[in-house]
Parts: sequence; structure tokens; C-alpha cells
Amino acid sequence: MGNKVKHKTRKALAKRFKKTKNGKILHRKAGRGHLLTSKSRKRKRQLRAGGQLSGGDHARIIHQLPL
Repeated sequence: MGNKVKHKTRKALAKRFKKTKNGKILHRKAGRGHLLTSKSRKRKRQLRAGGQLSGGDHARIIHQLPL
């Protein structure tokens, strides 16, 4: 009997992405870190909401998060 390989989680990705129960991957939007005074209230409000990964990025990242 061969041993099954355990896949290690990429910790850098685990800190930045969250995997939902249905298999979608959520992320924070960029641009909320600093220099906020020059950005409009509307823009900052829209950046507050998270985003969802699209197809190509999802395929790249899903196997690196075996949570």
C-alpha cells in the first residue's frame, strides 16, 4: 500500500484568501492600505467589500489551499 501524500498549505496564500464552503475563493481588494485622503469616499466604501477570484486565478490558487 502506497502512502498518500499530504499537501502543505501555502501560508502566504492562507493569510490572503478564504475558501468558502461551496469552493469559492474570497479576497480583499487592493488599495485600502494607505494614501486614503486622496481617494473619494465612494471609492473607499467600494474597496471595503471583498472580491471573488475569477476563473484563471481560481485554478492557480485552489490547489495551494488544501484546507
